[in-house]
Amino acid sequence: MTPHNEASKGDYAEAVLLPGDPERAQWIAETFLETPRRVNSIRGALGYTGRYRDMPVSVQTTGMGRPSFAIYVHELVTVYAVRRIVRIGSCGSIDRDVAVRSVVIAQTAAMDFEVGSIGEWRRPDVTLFELAVARARSDGHRHHVCPMVSSDVFYHPDPLGRFASARAHGALACDMETSTTFELATAAGIRGLSICTVVDSLVTGQEIETTERQGVYSDMARLALDTLADDHSATGGAAGA
Repeated sequence: MTPHNEASKGDYAEAVLLPGDPERAQWIAETFLETPRRVNSIRGALGYTGRYRDMPVSVQTTGMGRPSFAIYVHELVTVYAVRRIVRIGSCGSIDRDVAVRSVVIAQTAAMDFEVGSIGEWRRPDVTLFELAVARARSDGHRHHVCPMVSSDVFYHPDPLGRFASARAHGALACDMETSTTFELATAAGIRGLSICTVVDSLVTGQEIETTERQGVYSDMARLALDTLADDHSATGGAAGA
């Protein structure tokens, strides 16, 4: 156990999906996993473990933003031996051609305050990334493969203008956790990926309805799970391969 997780060692699979919203974690577990069981509920940060395509897999709520996300990832890796993490969540479009309800597979990512100060943006695990892109294409998901920019600030007086530098570097979408996903995975020597669903556009002002807040994530969730399962099959289930 940890201060934020009541699960016992062995309760988490080595592959974990990381949504921010506990209701989304529950929905994913109950919708896509076989025999899901809840392994954590401390602070309402629900965690579940089940199976998908004969692969053990977990879903753990992380909350919003870098500090909360980093705490859960640190504990999953150091206490529960997790080796593959996939951030799945919402993002905003900062390009007119990236439509609401489409899926974004992050090719690279950086924090907004470091866009011009770091040479190479952070990257996902190469194999997971390539599997996700191939799966998205073969399954016909409406998707974009692109750089993303992350920010600690959600409400800002100039929502689109503040990302001008990131847009100039090719970023097409923004969120709060993707850059940290790649940073933490690299530092811990594990494998990370980020797949997000566009829920609003900072360019057009369009946003999804509240009633869509679970169902709109179906393509993202299935893509993440199939990517992990494809990787699991290719490696023979070897953790961290």
